[in-house]
Amino acid sequence: MEILVNVAAVLQGVAVSLGVGTSTMAIVNFFSAIADGVIDEKERHMMGLVYYVLRIAMVVILLTVLARFSYEFIATGTIVLTTMTIATLLLVFVLYANSALMTLHYMPSSIGPALQAATWYSLGVMASLDSLKLVTFSTLPFFLGYLSAVLLAIAIVNGMMAHLKSRR
Repeated sequence: MEILVNVAAVLQGVAVSLGVGTSTMAIVNFFSAIADGVIDEKERHMMGLVYYVLRIAMVVILLTVLARFSYEFIATGTIVLTTMTIATLLLVFVLYANSALMTLHYMPSSIGPALQAATWYSLGVMASLDSLKLVTFSTLPFFLGYLSAVLLAIAIVNGMMAHLKSRR
């Protein structure tokens, strides 16, 4: 059983890395596509492929999180809600909720892409801190750091969008 947990942990790391990299490409493709004011068919196709890979990463993360929590529950009869556990659950929830809202066109482009990128990067940073055993802070500093990352990402994405519009 421990081997399965280790495999799940490695797969989760790979999925987070894939998600962070693909999220970066999604933002780059988004900027490239809106630069001329028209998203043509080739751009739409490439963005679709990137989003497909992001969805794969999201599914693998969800499955590995569930596998790890299931193992912990089977082994101990409980799930300990550490800062890392709470952060992971929140970030995975935001990834799924924001993705669904963007797909349904309920999330404005001034917030959705930035929120997705900030969430992927936060998940990557948290995974790195956890692997180094450096998650020694409480939940409040995590929330404040995550909120700061989201606000920074929104400022960067909207600043870039404004810059691209002014160049047209």
